[in-house]
Amino acid sequence: MNENEILALLKKYQEGTLSNEDKDKVDAWYLHKASNNNLQLNEYELEDSYQHLKANLPLKQETKVIRIWPRVAVAASIAVLLGTGIFYFTKTKEQPVQVAEKPQEIAPGGNRGILTLSNGKQIVLADISAKDTIAKEGEEDEVTIKMGANGVITYIINPNTDTSKAGANLFNTLSTPTGGQYNIVLEDGTKVYLNAVSSIKYPTQFNGDQRIVELDGEAYFEVAKNKNKPFIVKSGDQDIEVLGTHFNVHAYDNESVVKTTLLEGSVAVSYKNQKAILKPGQQSNVSDKFTKITIKQVDTEAAIAWKNGRFKFDNADLKTVMRQLERWYGIKVEYRGDVSDVRFNGGTFMNKNLSEVLKVLELSNIKFKVEGKTIIVYP
Repeated sequence: MNENEILALLKKYQEGTLSNEDKDKVDAWYLHKASNNNLQLNEYELEDSYQHLKANLPLKQETKVIRIWPRVAVAASIAVLLGTGIFYFTKTKEQPVQVAEKPQEIAPGGNRGILTLSNGKQIVLADISAKDTIAKEGEEDEVTIKMGANGVITYIINPNTDTSKAGANLFNTLSTPTGGQYNIVLEDGTKVYLNAVSSIKYPTQFNGDQRIVELDGEAYFEVAKNKNKPFIVKSGDQDIEVLGTHFNVHAYDNESVVKTTLLEGSVAVSYKNQKAILKPGQQSNVSDKFTKITIKQVDTEAAIAWKNGRFKFDNADLKTVMRQLERWYGIKVEYRGDVSDVRFNGGTFMNKNLSEVLKVLELSNIKFKVEGKTIIVYP
């Protein structure tokens, strides 16, 4: 039955003019709503829905109320939670039927980035359709910046460029907003996957005996091999030096620990006056809170899950998880009560609306209330 048919039947039910056949239809509709949902209502939610409907849908015979009300309460609660709406009748027939509004969904992020050229010009990459050339750099256009059909930015050096006479490097910056990720291939062939709320500054040409980039936020690197020219990633007080390898750097300003996770090859991590060598499967942690660089074995899939379009939690604490959601969905999180001991394992896909992700997290006995773009967390 469609919405209009249900409304008509419920109105007849309220007026006491519903036939026995139609009563069975109403019963069947409520039972269908209740039996085809996997949401579990606690006793308080059920009682609240029961009392609300009982006050707004007066029935003629109390014996009928006893038979149908538990079904009505369950179906109504489920309908409200699913956002399908439930129909409330008032005592006066002149007042219109009201339908509960469906909560606004908070959509996931996507492929968004901003490219800042050496002259300060900014190009919003999400606004550009795939085409060959989006900009040129250098006095004689020595560097061509292109966007491929898949949206990846690449740098191509003019084959006629005399690098021995090249002056100071020109620098570009790729940055991502809240809810944005972007990929780039640097001039040397190094692939960089940039996570949300991050930026990487790099030269348009790697002149000299080192390849140096500066990172804020998080990025996954697949560094092109060049044993004569080390690749160095600077993040605050940390330097990472590699010759060619795959690794992830997590260095957000609002995170107390900078994490470097190695997938293959080897990297040298330097922090202040310390240095450590990582092996595949290891992660280094540096922080002002630590007296030295700490190294541990980790689940590398969890560290780079974001690159593969997933949230993957490996005994992650609640606030760390919620900071990921803040960066991806553009939300603000508030906490009510002590949630310090809540941790998560497992995960879900990043292309889901926020409501679906919160349902997964609620399996760990945590509660969320959505108020616009603010998420309130309860233990």
